[in-house]
Parts: sequence; C-alpha cells; structure tokens
Amino acid sequence: MIFFSILGKFGAVFASIPAPIVAALYCLLFAYVGVGGLGFLQFCNLNSFRTMFILAFSIFMGLSIPHYFNEYEAIKGYGPVHTHARWFNDMINIPFSSEPFVAGVLALILDVTMPPKDNSTRKDRGMHWWDKFRSYKTDTRSEEFYSLPLNLNKFFPSV
Repeated sequence: MIFFSILGKFGAVFASIPAPIVAALYCLLFAYVGVGGLGFLQFCNLNSFRTMFILAFSIFMGLSIPHYFNEYEAIKGYGPVHTHARWFNDMINIPFSSEPFVAGVLALILDVTMPPKDNSTRKDRGMHWWDKFRSYKTDTRSEEFYSLPLNLNKFFPSV
C-alpha cells in the first residue's frame, strides 16, 4: 500500500476500488490470517478437556473484555481504568482493548498455571513436536530451510 501511494497512477487505481470490494477483500484476507494462526493448533490434542477449555475460554474472554473496554470508553469518554496519571490509564486501557492481546495473555497464563492431570500434558500441548526445532543444530533440515539465497551463508553463518 505504501508503494501504491508513492506512485500516483497506482494510488489512483487503488483508491478507485469501491468500498464493498475492499471490505470483501479484507474479510477474505482476515480469514486467511486467522486460519494461519489457528494452524498451530494442529499439533495440540484438541480432544483434551484442558486444551479445549484454555482455547475456548481465552477466545471468549478475548472477545468480551475488549468489547467491554471499548463500550465503556464510547459511553463515558474514558476507559474503565481512570486515574490521574494518563500514562497509566493508557498503559492498561489500550492493551485490554485489543482482542489478540487479551486472548493470548490469558491463554498463556492458563496454559502455564493449570495443573496437569498426568504426564501426557506435554504431548497434549504439542510441545513434543516443537522440541526438535528448539536448537538450530538438532535438525538436519534447518540449514537447508534457513539458508540464504546466492550462497550468502558463507558470509553470514547461522548461529
């Protein structure tokens, strides 16, 4: 988009796209981004009650809490956290008005603090799959996957 704004003719073509078409493209691209994020769940055991609870509760609260913060601000003119220090108000109100922030932090806290029922919790969380990618040296495919084009690995070696 920045590229199109610099060149006037491309910017004019881009600006002439009707708003419903832009909205449809936005919905389509949002779906791709959402599915890409949820694709990481393929390594988790979604039959586990613990995993399903963490996922469902964090998504629900990730939608509910920011809605409350935004509605409160629309009605009152300021957020639910209202002190004499504006920097503190913004530090609390802005992150809690963001759905991904609330859902992600809540899912992280629940995943770390909910006690496991047995030793299979590590496998339910999908950690067994990610273990082989913790270090660059442990997987033989890493060098091929992270290699730089034009054989620049000679000049910029991987750590």
